[in-house]
Amino acid sequence: MKQIFIILAFILSSYSGSSQTADSIPLGFTEYLAMVKKYHPLVKQADLLLDEGEIKLLKARGSFDPKIEADYSAKNYTGTEYYNNFNSAFKIPTWYGLELNAKYEDNSGVYLNPQNTVPDDGLYSAGISLNVGEGLFMSERMASLKQAKIYRDQSQLKRQLQVTEVLYNASIAYFEWYTAYQQYYLFESFLDNAEIRFQGVSSEYEVGEKPAIDTLEAGLSIQSRKLDLQQSKLELINARLDLSNFLWMEGNVPLELTPEVVPVEEIQEELTKTLNIDELLFSIDLEDHPKLRSLSFEVDILEVEKRLRANKLLPKLDLEYNFLTNNAEDLNTINNRNYKMGVKFSFPLFLRKERGELQLSKLALENAELDLLNARLKLKNDLKSLQNQIIALKEQNSLMNQLVRDYTSMVSAEERKFELGESSLFLINSRENKLISARLKEIEMNFKLLKSKAELFKTLAEVVKF
Repeated sequence: MKQIFIILAFILSSYSGSSQTADSIPLGFTEYLAMVKKYHPLVKQADLLLDEGEIKLLKARGSFDPKIEADYSAKNYTGTEYYNNFNSAFKIPTWYGLELNAKYEDNSGVYLNPQNTVPDDGLYSAGISLNVGEGLFMSERMASLKQAKIYRDQSQLKRQLQVTEVLYNASIAYFEWYTAYQQYYLFESFLDNAEIRFQGVSSEYEVGEKPAIDTLEAGLSIQSRKLDLQQSKLELINARLDLSNFLWMEGNVPLELTPEVVPVEEIQEELTKTLNIDELLFSIDLEDHPKLRSLSFEVDILEVEKRLRANKLLPKLDLEYNFLTNNAEDLNTINNRNYKMGVKFSFPLFLRKERGELQLSKLALENAELDLLNARLKLKNDLKSLQNQIIALKEQNSLMNQLVRDYTSMVSAEERKFELGESSLFLINSRENKLISARLKEIEMNFKLLKSKAELFKTLAEVVKF
């Protein structure tokens, strides 16, 4: 599919933050997630789970649809009509193994089976059939309908979990892009500083105020900065491509970021607001967690299966009774003297198949219950771990911010001393390298905090509302 470049200024115009250059287009985190949630194919794929749930329920309800049946057979040989049989029926299945039916028979022929003999105008019948054994309280169609209803509710939770997974991966891609962008412009700004410093040192060297070693020191600093800048540029390009995997438009058209599109500069507050991090951090309720509820629905489905298999231990006993009449328009002709009835009984002597299926269903149910218990405990501990991690990272970020400010002050002071002739270019570069290391660590810790918040959102499987 043809890719188009993202120039979505009309989508992003609501963002009012600053950017690196005047002609750049900021892509806010909220706008980005809204696009992912609305257009990404995996989100649309998750929506299909809802359709699947409704379709399975429709299929299960079909087992209780009224049914029309017709059967016609005839034999004619050497001019003799051996038989001509026609049977039709209208059946209405109901709950608890009860079925209502109305039938019509019209049979004739020289060699017609005597039991199929009917009046000249045909024979009408109406009655019921009932399974009073294994199909009375739980049958295959009853179990299928119950399970389909549970699956429909479960599919909504599965969709929520799948959408949350997509939004989490999209968030991580945005954070990596944001981090790579911060690192790139960090090295770019320090390269600019190194080039300005080199020009100043070179000018002073030409007039004899600085030794040649200072120009070499300044030149080495430029080369080192250029190498760092090239590496960070490659990382930024790759991060931009990864982010493009989550950007789509109407009609399943993929988008590709251009260098003009930049992330917002202050993302922590927007992330907290978009994902409701502060509320999630201290108001955790596992009772309504989508994953636990989905596993609970799985237990319910297997519970229905177990009841069905337990019911299979009962004998099969089918009863049928029909009133007969040759005049369906006159209800007075229907009486208990004209009838057709039947009883059908069967029962396996050892029940090995039925007992085996019941034991398997019990094992599956027990396994699902253990999965639920394990998932609840793991989820509880994971959330506690994320809470502690986010609180610790916030404190570390605060300390790191202060450390960067202190290193910045040290570099500024060293530059002033250098201008007064009380320092050397080596000391300035040394101070600056420490500042760069501190700033890179600050960017990395900021990424860890962003990632931890996204993991909290993913673990809780909350719905993002835009």
